[in-house]
Amino acid sequence: MFQLFLRARAYNLLNLRRDEERFKARSAERDAETDRTRIGSVMAAIDAALKEAEREQAGLTRRVDDALARASVTFGNGTDEYLEREPLDNYHQDLFAADISNGQRRLKELASTIAHLKFVKTAMLTRFPDSNPPQLNS
Repeated sequence: MFQLFLRARAYNLLNLRRDEERFKARSAERDAETDRTRIGSVMAAIDAALKEAEREQAGLTRRVDDALARASVTFGNGTDEYLEREPLDNYHQDLFAADISNGQRRLKELASTIAHLKFVKTAMLTRFPDSNPPQLNS
């Protein structure tokens, strides 16, 4: 029984060595295509994130501008308007102020994010000049 075990082990060991001798690498073209695919997927993700952030920024800018316009209507145009303003108008002014403040804060965050994403995209194009930036359908 022990001899059978040794014989099987020796057979497996010899077959492993034969497999090592048959090792072949992939072609350079296939490796290059694999690398282009990897880089392309990263570039596509960066482009998608950049487009989403720019769309959010454009929509939020419109909403903040709208809130500013509506807030200016409730202010009135009298020199002592703030003294005689209705409580309901004060309430709306506070709501508009909070919305505008939050919107402007988010716009600053988006501007920073967009700048960082553009930097990452430029860095990718610099590091991998042979890769063509993917064209996304809008």
